Amino acid sequence: NRSQREQTCCCCCCNLSVINLAFLDDFFLSPRCQGVPVSFEVCDSSQEMVLPMKQCANWLQTYFCEPWFIEKVPTPSFHHPVLEKDSFTKTVLYSLMKNVKMGDTVSYKRLAEIAGNDKAARAVGGAMRSNPVPLIIPCHRVICSDGKTGNYSSGKANHLKEWLLAHEKLLKEM
Repeated sequence: NRSQREQTCCCCCCNLSVINLAFLDDFFLSPRCQGVPVSFEVCDSSQEMVLPMKQCANWLQTYFCEPWFIEKVPTPSFHHPVLEKDSFTKTVLYSLMKNVKMGDTVSYKRLAEIAGNDKAARAVGGAMRSNPVPLIIPCHRVICSDGKTGNYSSGKANHLKEWLLAHEKLLKEM
């Protein structure tokens, strides 16, 4: 049964719509580096997608299917309360998005320094947990100072974090 084997990751949202990504459990057992193709499909909807959702779908399709072009694709607009008010969380998330590119990683401590508070590594972890748009604001690129990957989605999707990092590392090595 496909629905029992899917893992969903909410990826883009605004006040009008949500884009969810669904991965089959066995998807992660076949590493991308072994030539497993990645496919991306936008499911049909009875309503026309609003522009922010079209931008988000385009960004996601590029990330998964043509990641070497991701720097040329406009970042979708964000419409979420966490990203609309001035806060350390907003500063951390935008610092991450601006400074840590595909194929790179950063430690919680280093990201705290980049965001302007070198003693706030734990607060950076809190900001990652509050990230309303994982993948686009790439919290999977934040790792522990000792090089371990750390948790993703409160530890429920660590295998997804490892796959995303491998997907991006493969691209960087090309």
